[in-house]
Amino acid sequence: MRYYEPVFRPPSEGRSLLLHATIGCSHNRCGFCAMYRGKRFRARPEREILEDIEAARRVRPDVRRVFLLDGDALVLSSRRLLRVLAALRESFPELQRVGTYVNAGNVAAKTDEELAALAGAGLGIGYLGLESGDPETLERMDKGATVEEMVTAVTRAQAAGIRMSVMALLGLAGRERSREHARATARALNRMQPRFASFLTVTPVPGTPLFEDAASGRFALLSPEESLRELRWIVEDLDLRGTVFRANHASNYLPLKGRLPADRERLLRTIDLARAGRISLKPEYLRGL
Repeated sequence: MRYYEPVFRPPSEGRSLLLHATIGCSHNRCGFCAMYRGKRFRARPEREILEDIEAARRVRPDVRRVFLLDGDALVLSSRRLLRVLAALRESFPELQRVGTYVNAGNVAAKTDEELAALAGAGLGIGYLGLESGDPETLERMDKGATVEEMVTAVTRAQAAGIRMSVMALLGLAGRERSREHARATARALNRMQPRFASFLTVTPVPGTPLFEDAASGRFALLSPEESLRELRWIVEDLDLRGTVFRANHASNYLPLKGRLPADRERLLRTIDLARAGRISLKPEYLRGL
């Protein structure tokens, strides 16, 4: 297997076989993200992908999950992706699902029939970074997609049979637009109805515009209490039906998980207890570990 460091995958893909389909991110301009800034985006030759699948088969024939790296493997043509998925099924008899990061543009480039074919061939889950439902925040962060485009991408992918996990960033709008960010993010998620909704806390990373803005005072990071208030605004506005809710990433001050709508009141009570000081927050030095 060949890897092109650094490598990133969602926490839920911790036991998955990681397979490079592409290297880097085709957009690679998000103001908060440094994951792929040191990589030139390119699609890997199909021959190399198939060679890595064969190498993995010899070592791990019992693979059950595969995650396609890097930032947006769905940029590959459907014909190539279907051949890769077929090779994975043939090589790993116990394979249960294949996942990948996706962006709205790559979904838009696929027809409904192509998305359904990919789902039928084993593409079981896609991870999309909504980040915010607030158009002003998305523009400031150079997200490269509108709220409408991302809502459409998620609904089309799920209609085709691909479960979607949507991520949002607490604090991405800073102190100035915290409330707008919270309300708009909840509205976007309500329209998407994703199978999974995950919340992370924004952390300025050196080498990004957000880091420079935070260092210069142009961007005001939220305090722990303000972050919890923003999360509460979001949860109280969510109208999700059968969505797995997660806010237990290492970056978060308060680990939370549940299922909506069943656990809404419990989640709100837990946030309120933390804001009142009756539940200890994760110390700053532990965040991100």
